Amino acid sequence: MFLRCHARLKDGKEHRYYSVEESRRVQSGKVVQRRVLYLGEINGSHQAAWRKTLEVFGERQQRPTTLSLFPEDRPVPADALDSVQVKLNEMQLRRARPYGNCWLGCEVWRQLEQDRFWERKLPRGRDKVSWAHVLQLLVVNRLIEPGSEFHLHHEWFDHSAMDVLLGSDFEVAEKDRLYRCLDRVLEHREELFAHLQERWKSLFDVSFDVLL
Repeated sequence: MFLRCHARLKDGKEHRYYSVEESRRVQSGKVVQRRVLYLGEINGSHQAAWRKTLEVFGERQQRPTTLSLFPEDRPVPADALDSVQVKLNEMQLRRARPYGNCWLGCEVWRQLEQDRFWERKLPRGRDKVSWAHVLQLLVVNRLIEPGSEFHLHHEWFDHSAMDVLLGSDFEVAEKDRLYRCLDRVLEHREELFAHLQERWKSLFDVSFDVLL
């Protein structure tokens, strides 16, 4: 993906419009561009609106800072206190990963209070990685793209946003760790069923005599 600038002359003034585009190779062998997102104009009257939307996190700061975004070949206005000039021809999008589906899977995990349940049942002990996080990774993977533990380890984890959502690196998806986690949860099966039954009753306010 890349950022493309579209220049237009209107009423004797140059206006710049930006869009995010991607290159795709078609069956004929040619490369065609597809517009992913239209960003609009970031100069002239739209400049102030764009300044309010750009927020960055510094390494030492725990709160966002608002910055102004300008192309490198345009002068920075005097009223722009904090600004960044961007080299548009060098901008690249790397390791693009879907985030929403992983976030939704983690939200279901939290709504079912699986984090609290498994933190009690699978204490970390001397392990560097939380076993509850390993299990959460396995469950979210089953919800989104069911496959083997090896596929999760070899491909899926790197193409997902689970490292960000779990706050963990690739160690959480280590192959042997995934298999050992499955062995650890078997003894808690009946307690898990009882817990999910109670969460179902609480979330949907239902009652029953027998639940199959």
